[in-house]
Amino acid sequence: MSKYIGKVWRVGDDIDTDLIIAARHLNDASPENLRKNCLQDVIPDFAEKISKGDILVAGKNFGCGSSREHAPLAIKHCGVSCVVAHSFARIFYRNAINIGLPIITVGDVVEAFQDGDSIEVDVNQGIIRHLDKGQEYQAETFPPFIQEIIAAGNLVNYVKKRVKGDV
Repeated sequence: MSKYIGKVWRVGDDIDTDLIIAARHLNDASPENLRKNCLQDVIPDFAEKISKGDILVAGKNFGCGSSREHAPLAIKHCGVSCVVAHSFARIFYRNAINIGLPIITVGDVVEAFQDGDSIEVDVNQGIIRHLDKGQEYQAETFPPFIQEIIAAGNLVNYVKKRVKGDV
């Protein structure tokens, strides 16, 4: 799926991987533990408040800090359908793609969104719609092979499909 509709959860600039999932919670890397502790220090009770399919909208340099793969996994296990950001830290960007978390870079457009706004994101086309304001924005798109990784659910599934000749 490349199109996502949900409610906006807004976070600011420089949200590092320790704010996404604090190191103190990494003794248990189970999906449930990652889910319940995701963004806990930024949005208290985030895991209980979010609805499956909601969309995280972030400022600049989202996912900076350590290269832990747990950060995008925690976001994915929370039910976030995709992340829209002004910009991503390079290692988070690649980790998100590798685990199949749809992300999209859109620059200053993130300022148009507030918590609770309704948003539609077409990752493959790079189109972001502010459904409450009726506005549409063009974002960067991924090359086809990265779209295929995300569509497969993660890099491992993509490689398995390639080996089988299904891609």
